Amino acid sequence: MPKVSKAQVEQSRRSILDAAARLFRLRGFADVSVGEIMREAGLTHGAFYGYFTSKDELIAASLNHALEKDAGRPERSLDSFAASYLSPRHRDNREGGCPFPSLGGEAARSSAETRRVLTRFMKAQIDRLSETAPGSSDQERRQAAIVAWSAMVGAVMLSRISDDPAFSGDLLSETRSSLETPQGA
Repeated sequence: MPKVSKAQVEQSRRSILDAAARLFRLRGFADVSVGEIMREAGLTHGAFYGYFTSKDELIAASLNHALEKDAGRPERSLDSFAASYLSPRHRDNREGGCPFPSLGGEAARSSAETRRVLTRFMKAQIDRLSETAPGSSDQERRQAAIVAWSAMVGAVMLSRISDDPAFSGDLLSETRSSLETPQGA
């Protein structure tokens, strides 16, 4: 049997993480099996334990992987971030969008490692948003960023739940409108 290079191992690991992140966001942690993830990644089920010790470890690693990709995107103002985040395009992109509105309820009951990963990214997101949030002090900008981020995640989650397209759109647009920085502020 030919030896697999480190580059091939790393590429296979990335494929597993990409597949897991996409499937978990689309269907949730409980409704996705390790076998499905491995098939999606183009690998055998038996190869899983060469990369991860458990599904819980995979969940934490796949969320970290997905959020690291997002963290590398260019910085944007709070207003431009909200305009993109609170859009029908993001709402409808469950498998590629932000994992927080897709998996928040499940993640709250997840492993300590998954919660640790998500907490680290929540704090980093608040720090990024604080840079352009309204306020006359660091504390006011941080508070505004926390409120804005919480409202955005909640609005996307609720808009995905709604079976009324008009109401779903209202949840996004009204939240976005409430977060817009007034001119001259």
